[in-house]
Amino acid sequence: MLRWTRFNVVSVALGFAFLYLPIVLLVVFSFNESRLVTVWAGFSTKWYVELLNNQALLDAGWVTLRVGVISATLATVLGTLAALTLVRYTRFRGRVLFSGMVYAPLVMPEVITGLSLLLLFVAIGFDRGFWTITLAHTTLTMCFVAVVVQSRLLSFDHSIEEAAMDLGAPPIRTFFEITLPIIAPAVLSGWILAFTLSLDDLVIASFTSGPGATTLPMKIYSQVRLGVTPEINAVCTILIAIVAVGVVCASVITKRREVQRERDERAAEAAP
Repeated sequence: MLRWTRFNVVSVALGFAFLYLPIVLLVVFSFNESRLVTVWAGFSTKWYVELLNNQALLDAGWVTLRVGVISATLATVLGTLAALTLVRYTRFRGRVLFSGMVYAPLVMPEVITGLSLLLLFVAIGFDRGFWTITLAHTTLTMCFVAVVVQSRLLSFDHSIEEAAMDLGAPPIRTFFEITLPIIAPAVLSGWILAFTLSLDDLVIASFTSGPGATTLPMKIYSQVRLGVTPEINAVCTILIAIVAVGVVCASVITKRREVQRERDERAAEAAP
């Protein structure tokens, strides 16, 4: 049995403080009355009101949300298909090259990825803007979805699919009615991870953005270089809240699905 010594407690406390204390301070000072972010002058929500009047930040936030939703959806579809290919089709010509291309963005520096995509868009004459950022984020996040879904497929019970096809269900129907509902928690987790990575990205978006397509991280970075303002703290607090709510919802949905699946399995075993 693990015993919590004083050293362990202090180490864990210092680790959590290092990770989360800056975030807590950011959230606290977003409600600061003073415009000086290092001087506490009382509780106030006026900077959130000011944020609603800051059209530049609102436009950047809207672009970021649209890019995140579209790129995460595309990455989830492509990443799920890539995971199915790697798990179900273990032998085909070019499999090593295909798996290497799927996992390459995991280890490749974002500067190289962003520069490569920039050169590609310039070479094919694709004007940089909203869709170039979306395609770049899809390329970046697809591999993360593939890893998450692949880990679930490796522990998947194929006899369930075989039983459905033995009863006359075609492969496509089997996938949508049997396979997809079972791996849905992994697919949802992959979508949330892709969406979060898209919200967070600065480097690749800086290379692939164009006129009228400035993401929120780019806008925040350009303003922070001139000094941190309370509006920046407010918009960062809103982003933290969005991500936190998404993670909690995904955890609740995944837990409910797992509980329901266990109940169904017990009911099937108890049936005569």
